[in-house]
Amino acid sequence: MCLLRLKIINEKVQTASFSNLKNEAKMKNKKFKGIFFIIFIISVSSLNAQSPIKVTLLGTGAPVPSIERFGPSILVEAGGQKLLFDCGRGAAQRLWQLKIPLGKIDALFLTHLHSDHVVGIPDMWLTGWIPAVYGRRTFPFLVFGPRGTTDMMENLVKAFSWDISTRNKEKNKADSGALVNATDIKEGFTWERNGVKVTPFTVRHAEFIDSALGYRIDYAGHSVILSGDTRYSENLIRYAKGADVVIHEVAAANEHSMQTSPLINQILGFHSSPEDAGKVFKQINPKLAVYSHIVLLTADPSTPPPTINDLTVRTQKIYNGPLQVGEDLLSIEIGDNVKASKFTATGSKPTEVIK
Repeated sequence: MCLLRLKIINEKVQTASFSNLKNEAKMKNKKFKGIFFIIFIISVSSLNAQSPIKVTLLGTGAPVPSIERFGPSILVEAGGQKLLFDCGRGAAQRLWQLKIPLGKIDALFLTHLHSDHVVGIPDMWLTGWIPAVYGRRTFPFLVFGPRGTTDMMENLVKAFSWDISTRNKEKNKADSGALVNATDIKEGFTWERNGVKVTPFTVRHAEFIDSALGYRIDYAGHSVILSGDTRYSENLIRYAKGADVVIHEVAAANEHSMQTSPLINQILGFHSSPEDAGKVFKQINPKLAVYSHIVLLTADPSTPPPTINDLTVRTQKIYNGPLQVGEDLLSIEIGDNVKASKFTATGSKPTEVIK
């Protein structure tokens, strides 16, 4: 009888232990599912929070060898693509300042072939091919631009043939990272990859330049316009309809220079004044208008050129919408809202939500 009772007690203990284990397993399973669900929600929220298009002004200057404003160059990131528009002085340095390897650039698009827009190409191309952390391109350097681009790139390959040949020997092999694939394009051409669409259009840089281009980049229902070098352009306005952000060039000089210097007036005749740009912005009505390729002129070193504030005041006589005068490494995130962030050396970026 005692043995029977002990057996029953043991069976009850074992049953209770098994039941506890089952309950603990269920609780752990629920906890795991809960954690997984939270991680899933955070991941989805993070993806949704990322703006479809990110634009970074690598260089906002002109031919002036300024340390504050490097040569014209704009990085557009969308759909997993890193696209570079123009490659002026210091574009490679600005990219690496952001810790973006030069070899990660998927394609380069040129607005026109003035030296200040292309002088950084050999650096971007060949330094991007070096097998160090800042380079490591393993595919051909892809370049699109107006008539003359193919010839320019073919001659650059010839000019740097010694460097290419020597580095191939250093690697004990020839790889595709040094190759160049260049294409002349014009209005009517489109480039598409991973849902990103790049559309070039003709702009009015000068009467004797008929091949200068601007670009529209579309992705996930959002878009940005890059004017390139242009005077007031009806064609740009036509292509920019519905764009979220318009990045436009601008040029200005002080009154004394305009009255006394034929050269200053000639230069101004190749670009858009703040008033001209204001007319463009007013007709497009973007969520944000941005100035880049900023040309501020004076004929006399003792007389200062116009200021950034002067550009803003003159523009706002025509256009009273959101306006940002660009600076190097300013980034613009384009989604349902548009956010502009200034780069700081500490890496913190004060953000301004525009619209």
